[in-house]
Amino acid sequence: MDKQSFFGLLRPIARRLYAEGSPIFPSVRLAQSWLETGGTIPAWNNLGGLKAAGGVPNGYWKGDVVNKRTWETVGGRRVEVVASFRAYDSVGDFYKDQDLLYARSRYDAVRNAATPEAQARMLQASGYATDPAYADKLIRIISDNRLKDSDARGEEGEPMTAEERQAFDALQAAVAKLAADNAALQGKLDEQNGAMQALRDRTAQLEALHAVKEIPAWAKEAVAAAVQEKLVDSPNGASYDFYRILSVLRRAKLI
Repeated sequence: MDKQSFFGLLRPIARRLYAEGSPIFPSVRLAQSWLETGGTIPAWNNLGGLKAAGGVPNGYWKGDVVNKRTWETVGGRRVEVVASFRAYDSVGDFYKDQDLLYARSRYDAVRNAATPEAQARMLQASGYATDPAYADKLIRIISDNRLKDSDARGEEGEPMTAEERQAFDALQAAVAKLAADNAALQGKLDEQNGAMQALRDRTAQLEALHAVKEIPAWAKEAVAAAVQEKLVDSPNGASYDFYRILSVLRRAKLI
């Protein structure tokens, strides 16, 4: 597969993962995929040489492996070996499993790199590959193919499709309606709260108008019983209606 077709196929996946929070610049991801595969996407979808290495299967790698020849740099010498590589159902699963690897403390510097070039250097420094020229090769691929254009976020990224724009507009309309409904509901609640406060104020005024300074003689027994039962704690200054209610309760032997 030529570079244009290869990058065109993988760019949307790399950009989507980056938008979802992946720490790997799309430019670095694309360059690494090309360097590791030479433009051939294998049937097992492993684009970064991830080995099984006794790893535990997860939501992206189900434990399948492919044994194939590769080479490593050992003691400054290129040595051919046969290794077990992880096999994936899709390229997206491979990239997400790769991000699980990058989440380890060993790759802190990779995740924290501020530029694609720095990230390429940190990949080599962290030991992702044994090739001493690994970072230089990645940076050259990024530069030669203008892959940093893929790193733009937000409005500078790829335009929405008609379906995506329609869904986005519908979402905005739903949010606007919800905000309007909330505003109307808040207005009703404020109106009700105002009415309740007015009622409380009127009740307090009426109680103040009907309050008596001393407990009527005919209500003292009922008031004393209510205090003893801890039904009231401040019997003085209440209204006649209040004392009448206590007296009725007392006669009914309820207090």
